[in-house]
Amino acid sequence: MMELKGKKVLVVGLGKSGLAAALFLRRRGAQVTVSDVRSAEALAKDIPALLEEGIMVEAGGHGLLTFRRQDLIVVSPGVPLNTPELAQVISFGLPVIGELELAARFLKGKILAITGSNGKTTTTALVGEILAKAGLPTLVGGNIGVPVVALIDQSTDDSWSVLEVSSFQLESTVEFHPKIAVILNITPDHLDRHGSFENYARAKERIFAAQDEHDYVVLNADNARAAEAASRSTARVYLFSMEHSVEQGAWLDDGFVVYRAGKDEPVEKVVPLTGIPLKGAHNVENVLAAVCASRLAGASADSIREAVEAFQAVEHRLEFVATVNGVDFYNDSKATNVDATIKAVASFQSGIHLILGGKDKGSDYTQLAQLLRSRVRAIYTIGSAAAKIESQLRGTVSILSCETLDNAVSAAASAAHPGDVVLLAPACSSFDQFESYEHRGRVFKELVAERRGWKVWQNS
Repeated sequence: MMELKGKKVLVVGLGKSGLAAALFLRRRGAQVTVSDVRSAEALAKDIPALLEEGIMVEAGGHGLLTFRRQDLIVVSPGVPLNTPELAQVISFGLPVIGELELAARFLKGKILAITGSNGKTTTTALVGEILAKAGLPTLVGGNIGVPVVALIDQSTDDSWSVLEVSSFQLESTVEFHPKIAVILNITPDHLDRHGSFENYARAKERIFAAQDEHDYVVLNADNARAAEAASRSTARVYLFSMEHSVEQGAWLDDGFVVYRAGKDEPVEKVVPLTGIPLKGAHNVENVLAAVCASRLAGASADSIREAVEAFQAVEHRLEFVATVNGVDFYNDSKATNVDATIKAVASFQSGIHLILGGKDKGSDYTQLAQLLRSRVRAIYTIGSAAAKIESQLRGTVSILSCETLDNAVSAAASAAHPGDVVLLAPACSSFDQFESYEHRGRVFKELVAERRGWKVWQNS
């Protein structure tokens, strides 16, 4: 466990995890400074609490001298490691780690970490509920909303910390060591940050970099890039597949999710497909991964079945909002890349009015074209990526440029017929018009609720 008392530590980026890291470090006796490019006005809600704890705050930009005068730098996930000030101090040999790495050095018990381009939040929440149902002391955090450092004080030698981890968090890890690591899938995402698909994939693979032969890695046999990662892992490899049986892991057989602990072990029927309450084939994949990871953690098949059958969809993840005048509204604001949008669209047969757009992440929207032609009636574009989306998808289906989410919901609701679906699955990040994908999803739900209330009032 690293010694923090009296150490000069800089936290770069004051998001949710940066704030939690700064407070944790200070309470462990470190001399803490926080640096953020945002103005003091933008940080106004957090600065008083920091100053009260004796934490210095540098707002409105990064000072190079501030970076050089530290014993350790802790980087928030939203801050790229190639930021000039960070790149320079890294070249000087100053230790730079992320909040995930910091927390992992203090967490007690075992870690079950889940990453992937899509499905992380649903699978993390599901595994957390399964382990709790199985009676195992369980904490859930990470990219799912609770900073990992916030779990430290609750962790015990017997607890499992179930963590959703992103490529942004993983790229700054050094000793992060999950007992069970899960890679759900690897498809193009965050290319604006990582520079190439291979860089992004290698960041994902850091989830198992510190594992050894006593640990487990769970990989998607149906996703070529995830399956390929097995060759670089020293851990025991378990697979899950929608398409075929596997030597050890989870797959589908005769209407059931089944699991086998090893090639000479019996096949266990765990949960019937009819018992999975989540919409879409991608959620069956998530259940397969959860079954595999949970069995490895010691949960019984009965506990898994009970937890899966009782599981509710995660907010902003293909979340049913309401039916208004016979039209179903679904919120998949967490579909922040093309692959996630493909999975959302594939969950409905036809009649979709699709809201696309936001901040582009270097994505190729032409990958949507074939599916759009067969299932989508019209596209409604919003945000700064609208022009790129419109140019790449012109000629597939009708496209209406709406600029804002408010306009898009109004236009889609007006055009939709009873039995149709209005789907927010933007394929982009939210940071051009919203604070987060959660903020975007909440606004969408509010807009639907207003429309529903207006219709009720009109009919009364």
